Amino acid sequence: MTTPAPSVDEAQQRPVGVSMINPIVIMVGLTVVAGGIGTALGHPWFAAWFLVGGLLAVLNAKLAVLKVATVTAEDEPRKTPVAVNSMVRLGVVSVIAIVIAYFFRPDGLGVIFGLAVGQIVLVLNTVIPVLKGLRQQS
Repeated sequence: MTTPAPSVDEAQQRPVGVSMINPIVIMVGLTVVAGGIGTALGHPWFAAWFLVGGLLAVLNAKLAVLKVATVTAEDEPRKTPVAVNSMVRLGVVSVIAIVIAYFFRPDGLGVIFGLAVGQIVLVLNTVIPVLKGLRQQS
């Protein structure tokens, strides 16, 4: 037995809010772990840059959500502003990460690892509730 999807009108009336609290808390916890490992290996600043990378990933995701919300609120939403905004944001985040990694090496590589782990945390933060919802429906 399947449940019918809500009508478009009902879906548009509900406020959509994306919370970044869970990813930030998880990144802080992972930073503590990275700090312990980095300190044990003689690189205590690795954790600080790891946290910067994770927060850059979360900031990037939040800015993407805000841009999509702005564009979809228009009468005739277009994909081009979202694509251009995404390209610029990813370019800026990449340049920041590469500059930090280069000038603060070897500990600066933590920002690259933080970005990667931050993206994984954000994807899991999105996918796990969806999978739980699908499991409850079946």
